[in-house]
Amino acid sequence: MKKNQQGMTFLGVMFVGMIIVFGAILLMKLIPPYLEFWSVQKIISVMAKDSALPGMTPKEVRDSFDRRAVIDNVRVITGKDLDIDKSRGENTVSASYSVTVPIAGNLSALIEFQASTQGTKAAKPAGE
Repeated sequence: MKKNQQGMTFLGVMFVGMIIVFGAILLMKLIPPYLEFWSVQKIISVMAKDSALPGMTPKEVRDSFDRRAVIDNVRVITGKDLDIDKSRGENTVSASYSVTVPIAGNLSALIEFQASTQGTKAAKPAGE
């Protein structure tokens, strides 16, 4: 009785290998922007928990973000890119930006990020 051979051909193995290598390269290029975004989210989250945020001016909020961004090595966004909304007695700090990651040749990936604090109540003056 003749037994048929089973398995992949050399070209099949090469094709699967190329797909795995392409996926690994893609993953290595896309992870750094997400790590930086998570740092931006962390900074904004910590700022939201800061009891001094409601009393800060927009310039002070931006300076605070810049100081924290230097510590966390955030380079894609600065304090002047923040949107600060002090309406309805609440302070909301949000950041919205996009990152273009070159993949190969003229192929790029565009990733859009958005981080925001929930509104924090502004401090009321004493006697109110």
